[in-house]
Amino acid sequence: MLGNIHQAFQGVWHHKLRSFLTMLGIIIGIAAIITIVSTIKGTNDQIKENLIGSGNNVVVVSLHQGDYQMDLSDGQRPEDVSVISEETRQSLEALEGVSAVSLFRQRQWGAQVMYRGTEYNGYTLGVDEHYFPVYGYRLCYGRSFLPEDRSENRKVAVMDAQAVASLFPGENAVGKVLEIKGEPFTVIGVVERSSKFRPVIETMSDYYMYANESSGSVFLTEQGWEIVFSFDEPQNAAVKAESTDAMTTAGKTVADHLTAKQIRDAKNSNYSYKSADLLQQAEQLQSMSDSTNKLLIWIAGISLLVGGIGVMNIMLVSVSERTHEIGLKKALGAKRRRILGQFLTEASVLTSLGGLLGILGGIGLAKLLSSAMNTPTAISIPAIIVAAAFSILIGLIFGLLPAMKAARMNPIDALRRE
Repeated sequence: MLGNIHQAFQGVWHHKLRSFLTMLGIIIGIAAIITIVSTIKGTNDQIKENLIGSGNNVVVVSLHQGDYQMDLSDGQRPEDVSVISEETRQSLEALEGVSAVSLFRQRQWGAQVMYRGTEYNGYTLGVDEHYFPVYGYRLCYGRSFLPEDRSENRKVAVMDAQAVASLFPGENAVGKVLEIKGEPFTVIGVVERSSKFRPVIETMSDYYMYANESSGSVFLTEQGWEIVFSFDEPQNAAVKAESTDAMTTAGKTVADHLTAKQIRDAKNSNYSYKSADLLQQAEQLQSMSDSTNKLLIWIAGISLLVGGIGVMNIMLVSVSERTHEIGLKKALGAKRRRILGQFLTEASVLTSLGGLLGILGGIGLAKLLSSAMNTPTAISIPAIIVAAAFSILIGLIFGLLPAMKAARMNPIDALRRE
């Protein structure tokens, strides 16, 4: 066996150009598949990471009317839904799989946030003291909310970096005065997510509408929110799960608990609290990505088929060139399986080298695409192992016919050929 491998490498070295051209189809096919699989894995990892909040493991539980999230922007609130108390919030944190809970209210439309005649179109939120820690915000400059801001009903606001870039490009936002429904609110600080990776996709709609176009968020205290909006408006709950796998369970548990506790006659009511199944949404988006990219893998697989046919062709040529050598070996007592093994080994070595070069080329191309096009990639070790095994398999399959032809040669006829 080792002798066959050594002889195969000698043959490749003596016919460098011919061997490289033979391997080219294998190299291109393997490189294309490695690149595509790396891009798929990178994209899927990004989708999941973005959708679950960049590792914060936070799922939002909100009030729904039927199958749709309740829109409270018109100021009307359901009479049979009560405001969530601090005592209830603490009881939610004691539920299985729940690490922390924050209560908040939110508007995107109709908030009427203005600065010197410029309207702000991002999110406006009324948050409790637990919101920033739950979502992993850190202070960039200025200050965050103080207990006195809440107890004294101060008209103060905190903005995130995206909102500042939208309203105050290149300026220090601290000290600026926003007008929210005609009421002046002074900006006291600027925050941003503490994660190194800033989420791009936070909801299914963000996936289609591109969250990088979002204008960010303006945060008020609950007391500041009540100055400009309804004081008895039901809150949303930001639930931080103990782990990513616990998100779905934690969200559903909190939603069921709130529905039973906060809604009068919950069994017959059209209102209910529901959580977003973010992991399921991530799987749906990943499935959409996979269905498209699987077609690309099949197309790349065609080049492997072409490469296999090229290997078969060159091995048939090699058999024809070495007919006299085969006849001599058989005349000296070499059995069919020895001749068969020799040519199968040569074909496998040829495709294995092509596979190795293809793997290296695929990794390099994936890194190049990631750098040049800012495309997320993640090298898949299982894909590399499968690609290496597949390249050997191609050599065995497409080298079988030439090897069988060589093994079945009549030694007398083979020796007669020049």
